[in-house]
Amino acid sequence: MEVNTKIRRLLLDVDKAVARPSVVDLARAISRIAGVDAVNVTVTEIDIETVGMDVTVEGDALDYEGIVAAIESAGAVVHSVDEVVIGSRTVDRIERQR
Repeated sequence: MEVNTKIRRLLLDVDKAVARPSVVDLARAISRIAGVDAVNVTVTEIDIETVGMDVTVEGDALDYEGIVAAIESAGAVVHSVDEVVIGSRTVDRIERQR
C-alpha cells in the first residue's frame, strides 16, 4: 500500500514588520514557489512594530521548506504551523460541539 505524504494545505502563523514587506508582496513571494496553487494572507493583529497574519497555502505537493524560505526572504518570520493537511484529498476542520 502506497502512502501519500504530499502536503496539500498549510496554515502558518507569520509575523512581519509594519513597514515591510507588504502583505501583497509576501503573498506574491509565496505564490512563486513550485506547487503552490493558492495563498490567503489574513491580518490577525497589528501593533506598533509588527503585523500578525494567518497564511494559508494550498497545492497538490507543497514544499514546506521552500515556502518558509520565501517568507523569510521577503522579510517575515514563521512563528508556528497551525494546520497541515497531507494525503490524496483535503479534510476540512469541523468545530466540535461542546
